[in-house]
Amino acid sequence: MAVNPPVRLLAIDIDGTLLSSQFQISPANRAALRRAHEAGVEVVLVTGRRHTFALPIAREAGIPLCLISSNGAVTRSLDGESFHRDLLPVATARRLCEHMSDFRGSMVITFDRETKGALIMESLDGFHSSIAGWMQKNAEFIDYVAPIEQCLTCDPIQAMFCGGVGPMRQLQERLAVGDVVRDITVLRTEYPHRDLSIVDVLNHTCSKGTAVQRWAEHRGLEREQVVAIGDNFNDVEMLQYAGVGFIMGNACDELKQNGWRLTASNDESGVAAAIVQVLSEI
Repeated sequence: MAVNPPVRLLAIDIDGTLLSSQFQISPANRAALRRAHEAGVEVVLVTGRRHTFALPIAREAGIPLCLISSNGAVTRSLDGESFHRDLLPVATARRLCEHMSDFRGSMVITFDRETKGALIMESLDGFHSSIAGWMQKNAEFIDYVAPIEQCLTCDPIQAMFCGGVGPMRQLQERLAVGDVVRDITVLRTEYPHRDLSIVDVLNHTCSKGTAVQRWAEHRGLEREQVVAIGDNFNDVEMLQYAGVGFIMGNACDELKQNGWRLTASNDESGVAAAIVQVLSEI
């Protein structure tokens, strides 16, 4: 029997949240997702991954769900039906390339296509060794264009920069100055134990939070009926929007100070623990 309010929607991050450090969905997490679905609670996965790269994980979850990808820029069903896209205007992307010219060696521009050229970079030389696995898995979609702005013949999804935590913090300082800052959203994802930071630049209206809100309103839900689970800085807007937010045990101490409920780590099936708690309160 379908549950009544308050909880009707679970918005769950993928990396560092649903997935373990070995990039697996634990049996406990999978069972909890199924239990939520059977209880009438809708699940939406909300990730910084682009849609095609997130799709195998979403299908592995084993229940019907919607996928919000690229930090809120694309909302699409598992069958490819598009609900909403919030793309980065090509004029803004060009200004960004000019403003961040000193960092173009660590820049990737993402397009909403499932062919070679979905990911554009100038070369591999400036990229952090920690994303070697990502490079390998996405090799068929990567193309090389120099200068990179020549690829901007249509609106991209986003620009992404990645590197060590220190250099990426310097990059964020650069992003924070200049006229382009008014037209963009800057989201960071940090993995200090890997000395890896990913900085995503999207349209100024785009975030996980705005995408989850849009989907909830489409479903006729109030924010009090939404639960969000995340672990990193790019999850903040989603956690702030939700009526109940859970922060993972593997999140940094800074994020644990924001008043969200604390669940177990991603290697301890923290998503399952949060779902059990939520369902017990219905």
